[in-house]
Amino acid sequence: MLEIGTKAPDFTLPDQNGEEKSLSDYRGQKVILYFYPKDMTSGCTKQACAFGELYPQFREKGAVVLGISKDSVASHKKFEEKYGLPFTLLSDVEKTVIQAYDVWKEKKLYGKVSMGVVRTTYLIDEDGVIVKAFGKVKAADNPAQMLGELS
Repeated sequence: MLEIGTKAPDFTLPDQNGEEKSLSDYRGQKVILYFYPKDMTSGCTKQACAFGELYPQFREKGAVVLGISKDSVASHKKFEEKYGLPFTLLSDVEKTVIQAYDVWKEKKLYGKVSMGVVRTTYLIDEDGVIVKAFGKVKAADNPAQMLGELS
């Protein structure tokens, strides 16, 4: 994970509509930047839907939510449409941002070791500095936890 107090690495990735978005586009706003393993899986769906439900409250507190996975733009579009997600999903098929944010790690599932995205959430302030970092977050609890961090 990246250290609290460091400048968040800028990036440019396509969103679920194929439009390029950069972290620097959100200067002046707080950013909840969350990394998740895969669209349409149970944990990722719970997390995304909870962020979606709380999104008006995030906006009230001057924050935006950005979700990043290595899924394609088309996959993100289906995910957004199926669940009515009101926030931006970014596609990092090359894993450049995933690696820059140090969330591509060795994972163990049922004794099998593989590489994958470790569910991680960063809170980035208006100046682009990481002020909170949470690794191995619980999918269903993470959105409410992050809303609390904004209070």
